[in-house]
Amino acid sequence: MRLQIAKKMRINEAKQYVADKLGLTIEEICDVVTMSEVREDRGFGLGNFEPNAEANIGMEAKFRIAEALDIKINSVERFKERAGLK
Repeated sequence: MRLQIAKKMRINEAKQYVADKLGLTIEEICDVVTMSEVREDRGFGLGNFEPNAEANIGMEAKFRIAEALDIKINSVERFKERAGLK
């Protein structure tokens, strides 16, 4: 949805963009099991899980997603600004 709004893409274009950026197929990004593994491997955080010491959650996960998909996420941009990283 973020790509649909930020980059004015239609749903199929947004899915293809994400698939290309992650090196996956559209079928793979629509598969819950595959995406859970991808999210865990790449440190994107997981939607439904019990937090543990190795889990990437919150801002860390958002930073990784923004970088991997080459998109701007407002909370990441504000964090960078306030932390003097920009």
